[in-house]
Amino acid sequence: MTRAFDSIKQGLNEAIAHAQTKDKKDSGVRLYRPNAVDVSSLRERLSLTQEQFAARFGFSVATLRHWERGDRSPSGASLVLLNVIDRNPNAVLMALQ
Repeated sequence: MTRAFDSIKQGLNEAIAHAQTKDKKDSGVRLYRPNAVDVSSLRERLSLTQEQFAARFGFSVATLRHWERGDRSPSGASLVLLNVIDRNPNAVLMALQ
């Protein structure tokens, strides 16, 4: 098989194992659920335009506009990053330098 297949197979097996243990009290896995972030308020609090915020933190302006209009909601790694920006924007800026 190919490496891609092996990687996908491993990911699926891990997902199945996680799903099977999620009902158990002591699965050893701590699930992190990031809080929703009001992107428009966050951007305004940082006194940045949409273009500045997008460029500074690596989002596309189009994506940022969709989030602010409510057409879409940030999820996955984007939502995690927005939570970090919300709590400590300087840490993110330092990491990106």
